[in-house]
Amino acid sequence: MKSALIWLVMLICSLTLALALILANFFDFSRQYKQVQQQLSAIMDIIAINAESTLKTNNRFREEQRLSALSAIPIIKNVHLYQYIEQTNELVFFVSYNSKDTGPWPQQIERIVTLSQNTEPFKHQSGQDTLEFSRAVRVDGELLGYIYLRASLAELQQSQRTQALLNLLIAILALAVSYLLVLQLQRRFTGPINVLLELVHRVAREKDYCVRAPAAPLHELNLLSRAFNTMMDRIESQLRKREIAEQEIKQLNQSLEQKIIERTEALRESNQELLNTLATLHQYQNQIVETEKMASLGQMVAGIAHEVNTPIGLGVTASTLLQDKVSEIESAFEQKTLTSSQLARFLNDSKENLGIIYRNLERAAGLISSFKQVAVDQSNENQRQFNMLQLINEVLLSLRPNLKKTQHHLQIDCPADLTLNSKPGPINQILINLIMNSLLHAFDEGQQGTIVIKVEMKQNRCLLHYSDNGKGVPEQIRKKIFDPFVTTRRGEGGSGLGMHLVYNLVSQALNGKIKLESSLGAGIQIDIDFPVNSNVNDKVNL
Repeated sequence: MKSALIWLVMLICSLTLALALILANFFDFSRQYKQVQQQLSAIMDIIAINAESTLKTNNRFREEQRLSALSAIPIIKNVHLYQYIEQTNELVFFVSYNSKDTGPWPQQIERIVTLSQNTEPFKHQSGQDTLEFSRAVRVDGELLGYIYLRASLAELQQSQRTQALLNLLIAILALAVSYLLVLQLQRRFTGPINVLLELVHRVAREKDYCVRAPAAPLHELNLLSRAFNTMMDRIESQLRKREIAEQEIKQLNQSLEQKIIERTEALRESNQELLNTLATLHQYQNQIVETEKMASLGQMVAGIAHEVNTPIGLGVTASTLLQDKVSEIESAFEQKTLTSSQLARFLNDSKENLGIIYRNLERAAGLISSFKQVAVDQSNENQRQFNMLQLINEVLLSLRPNLKKTQHHLQIDCPADLTLNSKPGPINQILINLIMNSLLHAFDEGQQGTIVIKVEMKQNRCLLHYSDNGKGVPEQIRKKIFDPFVTTRRGEGGSGLGMHLVYNLVSQALNGKIKLESSLGAGIQIDIDFPVNSNVNDKVNL
């Protein structure tokens, strides 16, 4: 695709340059052709004035001397002067001039009158490189004779061939330089993105979270590389913590087995030790839940990289086209063939391409900004002021790669000016877990479902209603859905911690309440109620 794009740009540039050179040669030839016509017309006027006296006096010798001076003009090949005999009403040959490299030319008595009456003063003979001209010599209305002139266009045509060859060489050189510049720009813009994509594929393929993205030459791409490195740092840190926790749990289980064997007889002490062990397991379970919160960041890396690649690719295409237009204008300026219409088209195309570059870079920056905000909120449980609808949109943007694979419809009912002073991190994680839970469990593959998120305020409390029209939850699962490790997809990738994490975030981080209603075939309805800062709420109600 990259190669096809380069050749398409070069083809457009070549056709445009060829058309410009052809038009330039055509207009230059027309200009020189007109100049030759004007020069020959002036010479004919001089010959006609001089011939008035010689035709009256019948002085052939003097007229031949005058015509011999035309040897200084190499394009004039033959000149005939014919005398009109009034008594017999006929034309007779008077004198002539013939250039040294041409020789005598047949008399044109039969054609002389027709040539003089032609609307075009000069006639280009078909198949020949010559011009013919005829003019009557009159004095006070009296016809004295006719002048016939024959000139060569060989010098003009040789000049045009030389100019065409020079233009062809310039065009080839310009196209070669343009091709090198296109390749250089392609490497500059796509190189960092390819490196980042390769790192993402490597992480997804080899689970190697030690990789880091190098610094990029462009500011926006450099921000993306930093965000990627920050995410890898956090994921690697969480994985190390999880490995330590798993190792400690493994060692603890071994210790428990040994203690049970040694203290079988002391049931009371064993029970107490078991209770202590269960408390420790619960502690590590909480650590696993926290690790589950941060591990979801890694799933968004590949999708975000793909989303950012699209506007960056469009920006590269537009900048490449703009560079070609600049080269074309520069070439026309150096050849002094730049026209106002060509400059106007260039300015118009430049505005369009710069607009494309700006919009796509702005889109990429927005994607990166939203992704960074989601990443920060997921790992931060501090309270701050935020817009609820903007938070929901940022969550949906981070889940776009997952949502694009389905045909589900999301309905968001939230006031645009609803501003809360609460903890966006837990709310962010709650929405992600609820949506992912619906995508994984609520709908069959290929089914088109509906997910509804509604937010409203009542006094100093925020009510978040979440529902889908999926398969619903069996009653035996619904009764213990908020317990840890409860899942309907055990062995298929389900951890059973999603709804347990949602319950903990609502009850502990937000100090709120959660209620779930569901039945088979009727979807699921979840109501979350948590308090918010009263001052901010009062401002919103105003």
